[in-house]
Amino acid sequence: MSERLLVILAGLNMFIAVGAGAFGAHGLKQILDADMLAIWQTAVIYQMVHALGMFAVALLIPRFGPAILGWAGSAMFIGIVIFSGSLYVLALSGVRFLGAITPIGGLAFLAGWLLVAWAAYKAQ
Repeated sequence: MSERLLVILAGLNMFIAVGAGAFGAHGLKQILDADMLAIWQTAVIYQMVHALGMFAVALLIPRFGPAILGWAGSAMFIGIVIFSGSLYVLALSGVRFLGAITPIGGLAFLAGWLLVAWAAYKAQ
């Protein structure tokens, strides 16, 4: 994934996360119970943190190279879609089996951060 695409996706994800956070705090507070609202907020936090991670990856590409870091940014984006996406749907629908998908997104997050470390280790 290129630096430009990473920054675009990171910016869009930050926009979505901020909007989802505000929607959860104001629009869903009266609709969801406390457990579902906590799930929604977990999705927002992880989306925001990993969107910031994507910005960091884009900034690191000139220093450590695009090969491994491109994969790291892709893994973080995939993690956002699967982890946060499944939690958003779970919170809104109450369909509990979606929680079984969420760890796949968590593994993508872990892979992304491991790839960041690997890129720094491999750099000369």
